[in-house]
Amino acid sequence: MLLASVCIGVACACAAGFATGHPPVIRFPVRRSRAAISSRQLWLQQAGVALTPRQFWAGSFGVGLFAFTVLVVATGTPTVAVVPAIAIAGMPRAFFARRRSSRLAAVQEAWPDGLRDILASVSAGRPVTHALNSLVDSGPEPLRVAFARFPLLARMLGTVPALEIIKEELANPSSDRVIEVLILAHERGGRIVKDILEDLVASTTRDLKVQQEIATDGLEMQINARAVVCLPWLVLLALTFSDGPFRDFYRSQAGLLVVLVGGAMSAFGYTLISRLGRNLTEDRVFGSAAALGPADAR
Repeated sequence: MLLASVCIGVACACAAGFATGHPPVIRFPVRRSRAAISSRQLWLQQAGVALTPRQFWAGSFGVGLFAFTVLVVATGTPTVAVVPAIAIAGMPRAFFARRRSSRLAAVQEAWPDGLRDILASVSAGRPVTHALNSLVDSGPEPLRVAFARFPLLARMLGTVPALEIIKEELANPSSDRVIEVLILAHERGGRIVKDILEDLVASTTRDLKVQQEIATDGLEMQINARAVVCLPWLVLLALTFSDGPFRDFYRSQAGLLVVLVGGAMSAFGYTLISRLGRNLTEDRVFGSAAALGPADAR
């Protein structure tokens, strides 16, 4: 009865709509296309990893599981093997994070020389687009890699959209400023371009010098702090490699409690060290807000 009533109501609504010239329109939900690249995929791309985020985390889990198996066989104590295995599982993330930082830092260090090449081309009468195209062939190696797609993108989309794409791929505050100034120079044109580029070379060189000094001052303390976190666990593994009272103790419930408390203290200490020793990163004023999450900006 209820189904019949619904059908009659729908039929009446359709008849009234056609009679008044406003037939009902059935709209099916359209799945929105996902962003061309996610923040995690961008992170991997900047690190030079040709994997999807799922593949990367699956590989990290596999490394940790393999390390756990090897340590259990070596020590005969699963409780002792857990924390080092977790640390080893996080090593690919730490390795590629450092590699990503190095690649982005290399681009940043190459900007002064690259800008001088662009300035020389502009001073010779070339437009900014041609100067950027020549940067792909004769510029510093990091910028050649970063701008490898620029000539094709510039022909297909235009100079400004191509620079915007390169800016989001680099996702770095210093590169954001440089590319924004290059966009301004391209749009303004004329004699002001040379003055803009000269000021940009000077400011980029000063910023690079300050950042290098900050990184050098904090490097020794970061190495010492990480060594303090890792050494106790290396000693613990060495103590449990052979049969004896240490292995027997860490097989007991009391040993499990000690490992859990020690692991929690190590995790807290490492987090505290990372936060205290972290260099404050500049916010991306000119970049996309969604390009990198907070965790990716380190």
